[in-house]
Amino acid sequence: MKRYLGERTGTGPEVTVDGQPIDEARDKHSYTKNEFEWSYEGPEPRQLAFALLLDHLGDVEAAKALSEDFMVEIVANFGNDWELTSDDMDEIIADLRA
Repeated sequence: MKRYLGERTGTGPEVTVDGQPIDEARDKHSYTKNEFEWSYEGPEPRQLAFALLLDHLGDVEAAKALSEDFMVEIVANFGNDWELTSDDMDEIIADLRA
């Protein structure tokens, strides 16, 4: 099971999957050139939503299709530090698709 973590550090936001930096996936689709952000709605949180979805689903088109709703419902509501597991991702995606 994958574990996604986000935390705000002295050098800025850091997002990892299983302890490694997550691929920002800008080569697949780019909403912004800035670093990831969360706790609000905008292009930087949407890039994070897309990257999380792409890493979990492995499908660019599905990640694009879900990224707006995932950003609004989940990423915009993250606190400074957050954690999601693969199981969490499955539940969220099922809810968004319902």
